Amino acid sequence: MDDLEPLPVVLLHGLIGSLDDPAIAAALHPRLVFSPSLLGCGANADTAPATITLANQVEYVAQLVRTKFGDGRFHLVGHSVGGVAAALFANKYPEMVASLITAEGNFTLRDAFWSASVARMNQAEAEAMLDTLRSDPEGWLAQSGISPTEERVSVATRWLNLQPASTLRAMGRSIVDTTGQPSYDALLRSVFVRMPVHLVAGERSREGWDVPAWAEERAASFDVIEGAGHMMMLDDVNGFGQLLLRIIKTSAPLPFVRDDRYTR
Repeated sequence: MDDLEPLPVVLLHGLIGSLDDPAIAAALHPRLVFSPSLLGCGANADTAPATITLANQVEYVAQLVRTKFGDGRFHLVGHSVGGVAAALFANKYPEMVASLITAEGNFTLRDAFWSASVARMNQAEAEAMLDTLRSDPEGWLAQSGISPTEERVSVATRWLNLQPASTLRAMGRSIVDTTGQPSYDALLRSVFVRMPVHLVAGERSREGWDVPAWAEERAASFDVIEGAGHMMMLDDVNGFGQLLLRIIKTSAPLPFVRDDRYTR
C-alpha cells in the first residue's frame, strides 16, 4: 500500500487548464506532487503547433519525471484529454506507473467531441472561440453547471489564458487521430491488465462519459464526485484532492509485467 512508502503523484491536465493547485498538493501531502504544463501550455505556450502531439507529450512528461524523480514508480493522474496522455504514457512506460487514475479521460472518439470540434476549426475560428471564452469566464463556468464564485472565476480566467488557440487545435487533432483508431481500445485493455486503473467521474457528467463495459468491470475502483461535473476540480477542489488521496492510499501496485504488443 502507498502508506508504507509514499510514492510521488504526477497529474496531467486537460485541454484547457492546470492541475497545479495548492489544495490538491496539500491533500496529497507528504507525497511529492508534480503537475507539469504540457507542451503548448503555460510556460510552454510558445511550443510550435506542428510539434504538439500526444506522442510528444508522453516523451516530454517522461523526460520531466525522470529528471525530477529518477526511475522510480509514481501514481499517474490524467483529467479529460490528459487522461489520454496518461494512458499512452502508462502503456509505453508501465514500469514507471504504480497506478493510473483517469478522471473522465477520453476512452473513445465520442468522448472527444469538443476536441473534434476544435480540430475542425481554422486558426481564426479557434482564436475567436477562445477570445469569447476569455471575455466571459463566468459564462464558461455557468455553461458547465459551475457556480461562478469569485475564486472559481479567478481560476477559470487563469486557465483560459494558459494556452493559445493553436495548442487547442493541435491537441484536438491528435486526440481525434488517437481515440479514433481501433488500436486505442486494445491499448487501453493492455494498460488495465498491467496496473490498477481507477475511474473518477463527476455526478453531473457521468452519464456522458463513454466508458466501455469492459473498463468498468476491470477497473480497480470507480468513484463519482457528488454534485460535480466534468471540471470536477473546479466544482470541488478539496473533495477532488481528498478522493485522489483515498484512492492512492488503497491502491496496491501489481507486479510489473512487460507487454510489448501495444507499446509504441
